[in-house]
Amino acid sequence: MRRITRTVRLACAVVVAGVMVAGCGLLGGAKNGKGALAGMDMQGAAERADGMFYATVGAIKPETEWVHYTTTTGSCDVTRYWTVMTVVSEQRRGNFLGVVERFWKASDYRIKTVNPSKEMPAIIAVSPDGFGIMVKFGYKGQAFFDVTSPCVDESKVAPPTKVANGRTYEGEIPTPNVRSDFWSAETPVPGPAPSP
Repeated sequence: MRRITRTVRLACAVVVAGVMVAGCGLLGGAKNGKGALAGMDMQGAAERADGMFYATVGAIKPETEWVHYTTTTGSCDVTRYWTVMTVVSEQRRGNFLGVVERFWKASDYRIKTVNPSKEMPAIIAVSPDGFGIMVKFGYKGQAFFDVTSPCVDESKVAPPTKVANGRTYEGEIPTPNVRSDFWSAETPVPGPAPSP
């Protein structure tokens, strides 16, 4: 029994170590022999992530309200997170995701995964320079975005400089609470009239 337990623990340790070692290469963004995006540090990667997010939400019309959530760093990567505060009804989530997916494709991002779940749909894509970007719906239909860099040089990371277009919250960010005539409507988007 001890031998089996020890073997299982060893196998788990090997798997965890493999994931940690491969972590920076999961998105295929290594650009130089050192495994780091040439000439970019974590601060530069965070700024690039910000730009990808701002361009994406800029393509969503009518505009939605969003707030900065947090920034995390790994051994050689950085991830920025944002939370959408606009209520996107179940009937309009497909439209929201469609706008995002079309923009990403037009920006030459490669769509890696589309989760068509009715409750928690998501899309994951990768930019030409190896940044992973994701949009997903979670609890109470709240939309979230995150952007993760490929492996870059280590540095300190400052908070985003652009002010969120939503209100500021002290402490925990609540579930979506901003109504939109378009995004919050509980009817499907009217399509073109069928031809006779």
